[in-house]
Amino acid sequence: MTTLEEHALAPADDPRRYRRSLGCFPTGITVMTAAHGGTRVGVTANSFASVSLEPPLVLWALRADSPSLPVFRHAGHFTVNVLAWHQEDLSRRFATPADDKFAGLNVTEGWGGAPLLDGCAARFETRLAHQFTSGDHVLLVGEVLRYNNFHREPLVFVRGGHRWLDQPGIG
Repeated sequence: MTTLEEHALAPADDPRRYRRSLGCFPTGITVMTAAHGGTRVGVTANSFASVSLEPPLVLWALRADSPSLPVFRHAGHFTVNVLAWHQEDLSRRFATPADDKFAGLNVTEGWGGAPLLDGCAARFETRLAHQFTSGDHVLLVGEVLRYNNFHREPLVFVRGGHRWLDQPGIG
């Protein structure tokens, strides 16, 4: 049984309840990668979305205070590595600060030197087309230059946790 309070509108200035409500929307999990001036960066992001089919454009959002932002802004290219169901460890690795997040990984170089991760569900190599500051994030729009679909089930994030589509209660 639910209470009236559970159905009441929450004020927009309640970040805890707001975040919990956003968690009701399942999202895919990506690792965004780029390289510039000898520095490679990678961050876990679930803000990835398709913008346009013609031309092929995608976008994602990165915190404006992220130490990785200068590399993404100046690299000219970034890669969207869509994580597969078995890659929760990569999601956590690239969500956690570390000196070299790529240590011990089998990584190849894509457009502009952007790192390509193995074992993904899909991958999109892009040219940075636009950047916009919005609130406390920067929206990065990329024109897709090439992509791979590896036909693996994706890893998703919902209600604060990692899931995959054939997991009970998900698909």
